[in-house]
Amino acid sequence: MQRSIHKSGLVALVAVTLGACSATQHRAEVQDDSVDRVTVGTVQREIRVGMPSSEVAAILGAPNIVSTDAERREVWIYDKISTDVSYSRSSGVVAGLVVGSSGGGLGAGSKNAGASSSSQRTLTIIIKFDDIGEVRDFSYRTSSF
Repeated sequence: MQRSIHKSGLVALVAVTLGACSATQHRAEVQDDSVDRVTVGTVQREIRVGMPSSEVAAILGAPNIVSTDAERREVWIYDKISTDVSYSRSSGVVAGLVVGSSGGGLGAGSKNAGASSSSQRTLTIIIKFDDIGEVRDFSYRTSSF
């Protein structure tokens, strides 16, 4: 009879262990402060010297900052920041067989673990206009950290 209890306990342990699947979730989110994504590629492809300010606004949207230079010509600044957040979570079940002098028992517990990381990217675009409101110069800077 004792041997039958050990066998059935071992079978139960294997069944619980195999049934205790580990689930892992990976998720990446990108949070951008602008509705339409302004990129370096957009600036390189679309913005040209001599372009009117109305076309710049149609392509890039409204600037974050509008100022004037020493000669009272407009300068538009686009300052975009995006944050990438990713995390993973895993959980599983740990099962064990306890055998003692008073008989055997089956125990189980759960374990959760996770990790996250984030990175930020910035893009600053400076567009300088001439006296008649056309692009006379533009520059951009990008960084990641």
